[in-house]
Amino acid sequence: MRRYGPAVLLLLTGAAILRISLFSTLYLRYVQAGLRPYLVVSGAVLVVLGAVSALTARRAGGEEHEHDEHPGHHGPGVAWLLALPALALLLFPPPALGSYSAEREAAARAAQGVGTFPELPAGDPVTLTLGEFGSRAVYDSERSLTGRTVRLTGFVTHDAEGWYVTRLAVSCCAADAATAKAEIRGADAPPDDTWITVTGTWHPEGELGSEAAWPPAVDVTSVERIAEPADPYEKR
Repeated sequence: MRRYGPAVLLLLTGAAILRISLFSTLYLRYVQAGLRPYLVVSGAVLVVLGAVSALTARRAGGEEHEHDEHPGHHGPGVAWLLALPALALLLFPPPALGSYSAEREAAARAAQGVGTFPELPAGDPVTLTLGEFGSRAVYDSERSLTGRTVRLTGFVTHDAEGWYVTRLAVSCCAADAATAKAEIRGADAPPDDTWITVTGTWHPEGELGSEAAWPPAVDVTSVERIAEPADPYEKR
């Protein structure tokens, strides 16, 4: 059976990729939605290659049996361990990045200049991503958040200063995730990694563009626990 090791590895990897991209939306835990077609094609190609490899190994095994009375080994048994990661992805896909990843990000952020932003939509509450809220709170010279009620969604994180509604923003995949968050004032904190939607008003602090203005704060009027969304990341 050792001769079938490469085929099994290809089949398991391909099946795992298809499971998270073709038959579910689990792929959104790792990459942007636009990469789904590439994942599906990659998974299908791996499955086809695995099937071809299995057929080739079977034919080679038959010929070897006919011409070699003492066939040799086809590789070390430990090679089967290479199938374990693919099997784990197929059966137990890892969760999206959460509070642990958010807390490990360096405090420094890419420099941005203070300036103006497009006008906010009419009506309250206005739903914003945490990235949008943070940019306006820290860099908007016209203070467009003043007097507006906002709705923000993310997961809970804590540090020594308080607790936050947090979201990870990605450009391509989970590997380039950056943290966007807002400090919550006026409500008790749920446990880490609890997904919530908060409604409240911006609490200005610090000079625009300064470290004192980060992270922005929200005086909340409501905190609603929600299920983790299918796409847990914001796009940046």
